[in-house]
Amino acid sequence: MDRPYRVVDYLIRSLHQVGVRHIFGVGGANIEDLYDAAHHCDGAVRAVVAKHEFSAAAMADGYARTTGRLAVAVSTSGAGAMNLVPGVAEAYASRVPLLAVVGQPPRSLEGRGAFQDTSGLAGSFDAYRLFSTISRYCARVDDPADLAAALADALTATRALPGGPAVLLLPKDVQQAVLADPPPIDELLTARRTPVAASAARERAADRLAELAGEPVLVIAGDEVARRGARAELAEFVAALDARVAVVPDGKDVFDNHDPRFVGVAGVIGHPSVTDALRRARLCVLVGTRLPVMARGGLDALLAGTELVCFGAEPAFSDPDTLHVDGDLRAELRAVTARLRAARPAPPSPARADLRFLTVPPFEGEGMRLRDAVEAIGAAVPEGATVIADAGNAAAGVIHWVATPRDGRFVVALGMGGMGHSLGAGIGAALGTGARSYVVIGDGGFLMHGMEIHTAVEHDLPVTFVVVNNNAHGMCVTREQLYYDDAYTFNEFRPTDLAGGIRGMFPTLPVTHARTPDELRQALVAHGSTRSPAVVCVDVSPREIPPFVPFLNHLDTVSPQGAPHDQPVVAVG
Repeated sequence: MDRPYRVVDYLIRSLHQVGVRHIFGVGGANIEDLYDAAHHCDGAVRAVVAKHEFSAAAMADGYARTTGRLAVAVSTSGAGAMNLVPGVAEAYASRVPLLAVVGQPPRSLEGRGAFQDTSGLAGSFDAYRLFSTISRYCARVDDPADLAAALADALTATRALPGGPAVLLLPKDVQQAVLADPPPIDELLTARRTPVAASAARERAADRLAELAGEPVLVIAGDEVARRGARAELAEFVAALDARVAVVPDGKDVFDNHDPRFVGVAGVIGHPSVTDALRRARLCVLVGTRLPVMARGGLDALLAGTELVCFGAEPAFSDPDTLHVDGDLRAELRAVTARLRAARPAPPSPARADLRFLTVPPFEGEGMRLRDAVEAIGAAVPEGATVIADAGNAAAGVIHWVATPRDGRFVVALGMGGMGHSLGAGIGAALGTGARSYVVIGDGGFLMHGMEIHTAVEHDLPVTFVVVNNNAHGMCVTREQLYYDDAYTFNEFRPTDLAGGIRGMFPTLPVTHARTPDELRQALVAHGSTRSPAVVCVDVSPREIPPFVPFLNHLDTVSPQGAPHDQPVVAVG
């Protein structure tokens, strides 16, 4: 039987034409027609149902960050739409290209007591106004004939500088409406495509960098390098400049962590070797990062006394007057690299940088040491894999002590810093890349969104969930210890047997409770040899101090060379 060609059919077909292969969401009455269209598209677009809309947005986020492709999250109206909000806000803060399609009640019922009414009529709140504050583009489509143009505008906005999410609000009756002869999406996108002009600051930046031939230079690279697919251009630029390289926490995979030029991670979870390199540098070049507090914490004094050049869509937070090269990142890096190579001979191969780590206080309490645990994880993760760190102490340990796998990816959501984000992001990354994801999450984040394990089991995805359990919100416990005299705690909880609980819920899922670093490493290697999900649980203590500069400064800890940590206390978290 011939089926009418509906708005939702056009939407699914158009998304497929621009490279979308998965949509992530949770169903409901006002989005079910989109799922129906996905069912009838002959498998071109796979609909993945999450346990919670926040996790659906996190899946799309992880998919986009690890592949560089557009990702799509969908939800129904009302509570479903509201659950999507923190995930879209993370994408907005982190400039992740994501399209959110949000169902709305039929137009005829809006303002007349519709269930889950968010039209802004008759005392209901206005979803359009809400989503407009956390998106690069938001449109409510009330006329089916307007859908094609709105979709093209939304897709264009996700990629236009600086990038980020777009939102389409679609009433149910609009989704069901029949389209007679809609224009192909590629034609509409071509008409909207405008080249990014070369930066007016390019020549000044190239001249200044050429003048400093042979002088020590530090490049701090960030997440925009990944979003713009500029890893190769960054590597060529760094080689031509003969610079040392640091990365920001959420851009940890943009430069080879095993390269001799690599000096570590910048910021509050960073390495003292970055401070050393910045202190020696005549000039610091920011590439694809604005240096938010998490990436510059402890470096402000040195940055204030160091000449800066910034390549990226947006100016640096640290100094708005910095020379800012704001064109297309790949094109600007290529052009300046060519100028440098023409102006100076190829530099010799660099000596390997001395990567120095923070020193945390010794701890003799119960459980595995955090460093031992995350180093066992690092030893087991293979080349090409994706490591996803959640918020909290476990993330601090992974960012500080685990190198990004060669040819792999590293994801941490620091735009909003939401606990539990990594669970969905790991699923999206596995679907997008086909490589195994290693999700490292604390018990706090797991207890928020851990049932996404069900999604991984349902789709038999190569995701290993490593749950680092201290029966606490560990970073909050540390703050109570350090800043509130350790006089009380709201953040330590009764013991939880997570491995036993997960094993009981999912009898076919491999679950290991590792009690030593060697058991942890062996379990990860064994589970990694399959194409199916697995869980490994590790017990640590909530009283152990993580590698987090503000905490260590508060304790006046000294570095391995005997010099005190010279970063001032930074207000984060």
